Amino acid sequence: MMALEQHSTSAPEARADPPDALSSRSPWRRRLVPLLVVLLLGQMAVAMVTAAVQQTPTIDEPVYVGTAAEYLHERRLVHNPEHPPLGKLVIGVGVALADPQVDRSFTGDQGRLGRHLLYESGNDPWRLMLFARLPVIVLTLSFGLIVFAFARELAGAAGALTALGLYTFSPDVIAHGSLATLDVPAAGFVLASVWLLWRARRRPRWYVPFAGVALGAALATKMSALAVVPVVLALTALSVWCARPSAEPRHRALVRAVAGAGVVALAAVAVVWASYLVVDPRLRWAPQQHVPVVHGLRGLVVDLLPFPEAYRDGMRVQFGFENHPWQGFLFGRLYTGSFWYYLPAALLVKTPLGMLALWAAGAVALVAVRRLRPAAPYLLVPAAVLLASAMLGSRDFGTRYAVFVPMFLAVAAGCVLTVRRRGAPVAVGALVLFVAVSSLRTYPYYLPYSNEAFGGPARTHLRLHDSNVDWGQDLGRLSDRLRERYPDERIWLVYKGSGVPSFYGIHAADPREVPAREVRGLLVVSDSSVAKATGRLAELIDSSRPIDTVGHSITVYRR
Repeated sequence: MMALEQHSTSAPEARADPPDALSSRSPWRRRLVPLLVVLLLGQMAVAMVTAAVQQTPTIDEPVYVGTAAEYLHERRLVHNPEHPPLGKLVIGVGVALADPQVDRSFTGDQGRLGRHLLYESGNDPWRLMLFARLPVIVLTLSFGLIVFAFARELAGAAGALTALGLYTFSPDVIAHGSLATLDVPAAGFVLASVWLLWRARRRPRWYVPFAGVALGAALATKMSALAVVPVVLALTALSVWCARPSAEPRHRALVRAVAGAGVVALAAVAVVWASYLVVDPRLRWAPQQHVPVVHGLRGLVVDLLPFPEAYRDGMRVQFGFENHPWQGFLFGRLYTGSFWYYLPAALLVKTPLGMLALWAAGAVALVAVRRLRPAAPYLLVPAAVLLASAMLGSRDFGTRYAVFVPMFLAVAAGCVLTVRRRGAPVAVGALVLFVAVSSLRTYPYYLPYSNEAFGGPARTHLRLHDSNVDWGQDLGRLSDRLRERYPDERIWLVYKGSGVPSFYGIHAADPREVPAREVRGLLVVSDSSVAKATGRLAELIDSSRPIDTVGHSITVYRR
């Protein structure tokens, strides 16, 4: 590791402190920056905790919570192999604090595992879900500090506050950072790895190993992070190369650069193995679900991965998912398969307009401003590669697959303030304020957010479905609405989610199981089901009158 240390002055652009009005020696200005950081993260914490308290389990959460409880009590790898253990171990911290009752005799599949824990084992699902979500909330806030630190090194305190403001008001980050899911943790770990590599341009000996640990954490949380591994290794070599002494021969610098990439790779592999060993030191693995056989290049790649067999089987399950003909919904069109442009289109709908403008300006600034150009590969290339990989996937289910975009591009947006143009600070400030207002207006309904150009959260269901708008989060709110406004009404329910309606006092029947003439009273349908309605359900909806909405994700019809 000593060979990685820098011995002379190099890469001055990585260390230059950008001029910044907030970096004044005035004591009140020095105190202003940390105060604003606390305020921005504080409002984000309030938004996420509010969402965590009010929302019922989304579709994926019970699987992760149930698996986390299984890790804690069984100490074995049994369910949910398609995702590595680390993210569920993070969720497990909250589960352990909640100390739920666990039925050790349960033998069902992972789809029933979480529902059994939440609704059939004598636990309070509201309390258990809140505790499970809190560790992810803490991680999300911590990633905000990385966004701030990264942007400060590039653009000074004002740029860092701009970046942090965009991050903390991002509806997508708030929505998914408040859930016991894996998307935000995986994206945040990738960002942490890239930031550490940027810092490694000055002190590779200290930062390269930690960058490998952060990359390993991403790989041990979601397998989709594998797409960014070649980019991170290349950035590692670049950082070590830039830190070389000016008098060092090129061949020795090249060897050090390759060695640095090797250190990152070894550290990442070690973290993945450690995450499995923490669950079960004996690495017992007997899959409880079908593991498809993967042939060709994909099969070869899986076989060559230097990870536990459970990880490789999880990759096989993921490839099996990719072969499934999923249904998508975009701009009112229901289709089977996937569109390569789905994620960019969904991001256009679900990103505040001011944020879109600042993302574009920040990307231009990174390329156009000479001092910032060295940072462009660190911010733009990982985000572009991850986005391209997600765009090639077969599941058009939501912008959560691209939640790394508001993280990386928030840092890029902070760099706009390095452009010395009259009126630029005012314009940036106005756009950040526009973002804040747009985000605050959707409180506390962050999952179904869409920007003003597309009609706001009340109209998101007309253009998108699934985790973009309706992920089963509003079952509790539906219960309150039915009790307050429609007591003693006959309820017919088509609910898309993992919650159990009867637990929340919703006693309803499925309208698709009886003749249409018998469906009278209130027809309640999750908006994702409305988007995908065909046959009997479509006829029922067409012959009913919409009278109410719940959380912008469930529509109530009168029949």
